[in-house]
Amino acid sequence: MTWIDLTEEAQLNELKELSKQKAQVIFKHSTRCSISSMAKNRLERSTPPNNADFYYLDLVKHRSLSNKIAEDFAVAHESPQVLLIKNGECVYEESHSGIQMDEIEEMVSGKL
Repeated sequence: MTWIDLTEEAQLNELKELSKQKAQVIFKHSTRCSISSMAKNRLERSTPPNNADFYYLDLVKHRSLSNKIAEDFAVAHESPQVLLIKNGECVYEESHSGIQMDEIEEMVSGKL
């Protein structure tokens, strides 16, 4: 799993544009939460779909960016949380133990 660090608000505009060509996945992670660590480890042990980019947001360091993501994509803030962005919009979001790579892959491929 290769993460792209999400650290700046300017990256959100780029991510939205890229999502028109390729699915973009944001993983919001709290470094202070054991459930978040388990979700991250579960993702990292899985094989990600080739047709998606995966972004990692440390929301302890970048809480304002996490809030901006919640606002821009009209989702409630959760931690941990995964969002799938296609065509500039969040088409799927899941949190806590519901975060599963197989579901992300199905959403990326359009099977769900």
